[in-house]
Amino acid sequence: MTALARTPRLEHRLTQPTASMADLHAAAGLALEHELDSLLVSPWLVKPAARLLSRSPVRVATVIGFPHGGQVAVVKAFEASTALEHGATQLDVMLNAGALVSGDDEAVLNDMLAVVEMAHSALATCGVIVQSGPVGEELLRRACRLAARSAAAYVVTSDGRESAAATVEQARLLHAVVAGHLEVKAAGEFVELSQLVDAVEAGAGRILTAFSSQLASAFAAWQRQPAAKAPGSPADVGAAAR
Repeated sequence: MTALARTPRLEHRLTQPTASMADLHAAAGLALEHELDSLLVSPWLVKPAARLLSRSPVRVATVIGFPHGGQVAVVKAFEASTALEHGATQLDVMLNAGALVSGDDEAVLNDMLAVVEMAHSALATCGVIVQSGPVGEELLRRACRLAARSAAAYVVTSDGRESAAATVEQARLLHAVVAGHLEVKAAGEFVELSQLVDAVEAGAGRILTAFSSQLASAFAAWQRQPAAKAPGSPADVGAAAR
């Protein structure tokens, strides 16, 4: 692993249905204390999160088309526009898995573009959650190629509710497909430092989970340790990304 690989963007997730304002204040405090890259919240919490984090470098992120991704593109575009107006600077849009399974690549791409282009117009970053349901490896590869064509910045393993082990395997697969063209965000239920390390070694440039203060501190300490070199991974997105 290179030294650069030890500096993934860490993102704290607060998207459970019952997340309250008290939860938001606690999450914002954790993100500030540990200098996390971003705080990802449910859409209704974007505006108060932006106020809490306005004097910090912590990005305010939210989800679009959550949790299943089956909304039509115009609805996702409206969600994105509202989130950006409320202060979001990072959007994670759910893939339309039904259109992908149906072989309608044009619908999948247009769905992504509806959000990615709006984010870019607001100088925000945007990624695509490529697994909103159980799909095969070849479909995931196709989803990644479409995400590259949409000019998304990264692909996300899932909605964040997968186990750490499943998330690491998914990150490894996505990294093999997109390395050098898109970042990979490993979104899962990480509770131990070793699981975070596995995600980094699998190629994740971003890690999203519900961090505890202890886990964030342990990861920061690990990052400060000397890193050894490791070989890189091939990519197969090139032609589609150009």
